[in-house]
Amino acid sequence: MDSVFRLEIITPEKEFFKGETDSLIMPALDGEYGVRAGHEPVVTALEPGTVRYHTQEGWQEVVVSQGFAEVMPDYAILLVSAAERPGEIDKLRAQRARERAEEELRQKQSIQEYHRSKAALARAMARLKGASGGPTGL
Repeated sequence: MDSVFRLEIITPEKEFFKGETDSLIMPALDGEYGVRAGHEPVVTALEPGTVRYHTQEGWQEVVVSQGFAEVMPDYAILLVSAAERPGEIDKLRAQRARERAEEELRQKQSIQEYHRSKAALARAMARLKGASGGPTGL
């Protein structure tokens, strides 16, 4: 059995990453989910947060928004709404988005607006954590 598998991270705009990795850690609904070559097939929802994967160059980090992951023994595909490297994140813009989302949550809203505001807050928090080099556990 190979010790590496193919990883693709895809957004609606572009193929963010395509290459080989030997380890993948992603933010799933019930916590961080680790994957290695030969993993059993699974499909899982992803939460906004930091995806980490190990290549020949070392550990790489990508801040992603919500999405889905399909994992097979020889590949993993992450379909996410957005993906960006921590160094690409505009911290001031992410902070303003967080403040807007928090204010929206304080307002009377419909259930749909409430869930949209919660999702916006989760995205902003993930971006801020990723941009500040939050704890990675590596």
